[in-house]
Amino acid sequence: MNKTLLAEFTAREGAQDEVARLIQDYARKVREEEGNLAFDVYTKASAPRAYWIFEVYRDEDAFRAHLNAPYGGPFNAALAPLIEEDASVLTFLDPLT
Repeated sequence: MNKTLLAEFTAREGAQDEVARLIQDYARKVREEEGNLAFDVYTKASAPRAYWIFEVYRDEDAFRAHLNAPYGGPFNAALAPLIEEDASVLTFLDPLT
């Protein structure tokens, strides 16, 4: 079964450009992962500092491999001081049908 989640965070005022650069670079790397099926980055139309990232991995093992990727830690460390939350807020999703 696919592992699907929504990651959310809000860029601090004035950090939007740096956050956009970081997430675009990170997205390119994640999309190359063998088990990644989707990594779609959105900003909220009415609040462009709010990011929503829709992620789908082939299965739990692919998600675990993603978590252990060598670029994940440095990305999260660089992102943390640029966002309002302590970390990305993750919501795991299950299909309705």
